[in-house]
Amino acid sequence: MNGTAGRGQSRARGARRALAVGLATVAAAVHGQTGPLSAPQRPGAASSPAVVAAPAAAAARLQLVWPAPHPGWKENQPPAQWLQHAGSGDPATGGFGGVRSGGAKFHEGIDIKPLARDRRGEPLDDVFAAMAGTVRHVSRAAGNSGYGRYVVVEHTGLAPAVYTLYAHLAKIAPEVRPGATVAAGQTLGTMGHSSGGYMIPTERSHLHFEIGLALTSNFEAWYARRRLGGRNEHGMWNGLNLLGVDPIAFFNAWRAGTVAEPVDFFRRLPAAVRVRVATLRTPDFVTRYPALLTKPKPFGVTGGWEVSFTWTGLPFAWTPLTPAEAAGLPPEKPVLVEVDAAVEKRERSKTLAVQRGGKWTAGKDLELVLQQLFGGP
Repeated sequence: MNGTAGRGQSRARGARRALAVGLATVAAAVHGQTGPLSAPQRPGAASSPAVVAAPAAAAARLQLVWPAPHPGWKENQPPAQWLQHAGSGDPATGGFGGVRSGGAKFHEGIDIKPLARDRRGEPLDDVFAAMAGTVRHVSRAAGNSGYGRYVVVEHTGLAPAVYTLYAHLAKIAPEVRPGATVAAGQTLGTMGHSSGGYMIPTERSHLHFEIGLALTSNFEAWYARRRLGGRNEHGMWNGLNLLGVDPIAFFNAWRAGTVAEPVDFFRRLPAAVRVRVATLRTPDFVTRYPALLTKPKPFGVTGGWEVSFTWTGLPFAWTPLTPAEAAGLPPEKPVLVEVDAAVEKRERSKTLAVQRGGKWTAGKDLELVLQQLFGGP
C-alpha cells in the first residue's frame, strides 16, 4: 500500500513562494460498516461463477462477478457463514479494515471460504475475475510474497481503472499471463493456502480478494530509497503500493444500483483527513486516475492540491488549487487542514494524523502515502 508519485522538477522558486492557502471547511467523516456479500447460486459447484443481476443503470456500465463459488453474499447470508477467520475463530477477522489483533491490525481485503474440498482437505474452488480487464501481474512463486501465488487484474475500461487482486492461490491458470485480457467470470486459478514467510493451514484455505488503487507507477524508485531489503519481485503491484477499499461495501453499493462506475463508489467515501500541498507537480496518481478529480485542472499553472483521504489512507478525491488558492502554504510540504478526530481515535489500525503542540500533523501511515504520491524519502 505504498508508492512514489512522479518526480517533476520544480520551476520558479518565486512562484512557489507566492503559493498561499485558504482553508475550506468540510463535513466530518464517518466510517460505516456494511453487511453481507454475494456469490454463485449452485451450492455444490466449485467452478461456476456467479454473475449477480444488477440494476439496469449499473448493469449498463459495470458487470460484477463474485470471485469465488461460495453463494453467501448473493444469498444474503451473514458474513460469518462465508468469511474465513485468521486463526482466532472469529469470522470478522476475515473482513476488511482493522479487524485483527483487537482492532490494531489492518487487513486490506476480505478472505472467502472454499465451498468444495478434496479428500485431503485441499480446496477445489475456482477463482474468477470479478470484472473484465487486463492481467497486470502474476506471481507463481508462492514464497515471493505474503500473498503467496497471486494475480492482479487492472480494469482499464472503468473510471477509475481499479485493480482486483486474488491471493493465496494453489494454482494459476496457464493462460493467465501479464498483458492477457480476461472476461468477467473467467477462471484465474484455484483457491488455496499458499503464502510466503508464514504458513496458512489447509483448514484455513481461502481466497484473499482486494479491490483498490495503486499509489504510484514509480514504486521501484521509492522502494529503493526506503532500503527495505530484498528485491522487489512485483513491480508496482507490490502490496506496499496498493490501497484497497472494502469489497463487501463495493459489491453492496453496486447491487443497490448506486455504482455504475467505480467513481460512483469513491465519491461517497467519507473523508477522515484532508491535506493541502503547494506544488507545481501533478502526481502520477492523478494522471492515472483522472476520474478522482473534483473539478478540472485550471488553465496554466496548478499551484497545488487538496486531497481527501479515507481513514485507511486512500486518496479518493483530488481538488487542483490555483496559485492564488495555494498562496501561503510551505512549498512541497503537506499541511493537514482537516481531521476527523473521532475517526482517528476509533481506527487504531491506521495512524493518519497525530497532534503535536496542539496542531495536527501527518501520522506514520499518511506520511508513507504522501511520500509515494508526492515524492520524498
